[in-house]
Amino acid sequence: MNRPAPALDVLIPTYCRPAALAVTLAGLVAQTLPAFRVVVSDQTDGAPASIDAPEVQSVARVLEVTGRDVELHRHLPRRGMAEHRAFLLSLARAPYALFLDDDVLCEGDLLERLLRAISDAACGFVGSGLVGASFAEDRRPEEQAAFEPWPDNRVLPEAIEPESAPWSRYRLHNAANLHHLRERVEARTGERPPDTLYKVAWIGGCVLYDVEKLREAGGFDFWRDLPPRHAGEDVLAQLRLMRRYGGAGLFPSGAYHLELPTTLPDREVDAPRVLQP
Repeated sequence: MNRPAPALDVLIPTYCRPAALAVTLAGLVAQTLPAFRVVVSDQTDGAPASIDAPEVQSVARVLEVTGRDVELHRHLPRRGMAEHRAFLLSLARAPYALFLDDDVLCEGDLLERLLRAISDAACGFVGSGLVGASFAEDRRPEEQAAFEPWPDNRVLPEAIEPESAPWSRYRLHNAANLHHLRERVEARTGERPPDTLYKVAWIGGCVLYDVEKLREAGGFDFWRDLPPRHAGEDVLAQLRLMRRYGGAGLFPSGAYHLELPTTLPDREVDAPRVLQP
């Protein structure tokens, strides 16, 4: 079935997580954004592949019948997350691409909100910091103090280096800080907070990029300069993009981490510390 070209591609890298991937895909079924394309790239070693799991296939079919095209790819051998993201970016056709981890559950209007935010701000990326629901009673006001909105939602370029003063903004995305900020606003006003763009060091797990800007900044082509076992590839790409076009977080978040064990335990090589941001 031929459908109009969507404005947004959802790019999902996955590895050995069929159940979590199914949950992530199910969160896309209920999105208020009517048209988008979903591209999953699976690096599961051996058989069965995560994309072949019955629960994944079932949700993929639901996405298809509700008007969202789905592509399921097997991408091997594994050469690191930067190469995996570079492969997914090479498949992007829409003006905007949401890199969504395979263990993230999105609220129903999140894609629509992210698309509206990046279109209005005309920056390099807008992301949703992940909320860990198990930390609902763990309140960290000292970390929440890092919340700094962009005046009038106007996002400007920034040059941020590891361990510089703005680097500490990452603490805002720990635990359930964004959830607690939202609770405070709703308790005071009785309403959901208006969409606000805020300053970040980086965002992991749920980030919408302007595809042309990301490619112009080099995308993830630096994968060739890293060993296969590395981390921080998304951080490095965002730091480079922020220097040219700026980047922001979206509040309220609307993205929740499933809090599964990491599939990338070896983090000795951290991309933004071994390559120039």
